[in-house]
Amino acid sequence: MNNYSEIAYLFDLDGVIIDTEPQYDKFWSKAGKDYNSGVENLEKVIKGTTLPHIIARYFSHLSEEKQKELEAANHAFDLQLDTITIPGALEFLIESKKAGIKTGLVTSSDNAKLEAIFRKLPIRQYFDTVVSADRITSGKPNPMCYLLAAKDLNVSPENCYVFEDSFSGIASGNAAGMKVVGLSTTNPAETIRDKVWKEIPDFVGFSL
Repeated sequence: MNNYSEIAYLFDLDGVIIDTEPQYDKFWSKAGKDYNSGVENLEKVIKGTTLPHIIARYFSHLSEEKQKELEAANHAFDLQLDTITIPGALEFLIESKKAGIKTGLVTSSDNAKLEAIFRKLPIRQYFDTVVSADRITSGKPNPMCYLLAAKDLNVSPENCYVFEDSFSGIASGNAAGMKVVGLSTTNPAETIRDKVWKEIPDFVGFSL
């Protein structure tokens, strides 16, 4: 039997575990226009980044009142997300846990959103650690979040496998010195293939 005790699987959330990216595309496309971000295809540019980063970089021209209004609209949207899972994701998580592999959820989402997600989709039990936007000071593509997860699990970065879909998330995993498995759920396979250790369309047929 293989010894998996010295490795860790670290999962992003949106676009990796749950299929929320199309929903967020609609929200941020509209928000970008309504709040005059001045950025074409904002919904694509912000993939994998934290809400504070999005507000600071693309909506700094707004008044504090308008920024808070946008934040509130985003949080309200988080609460009504459809938590449809990526094909094969739950099965792979269960298989990983049964094999004794350490697992972590590493996401740009904040705790409030995660609590709402976990109420709808009881997956917290499958993760040995959770690194959210509330635990870091620099979001993806900075490697801080993945390095923190590795530290939590007491696993060396080179023995960690990162599952990501966004360019910023892939860059974060690579910068942390980890092996990145890229899911082509958000970006076309040909655009991420040269940036990852392995590319997969989803978790169907993908096993330990």
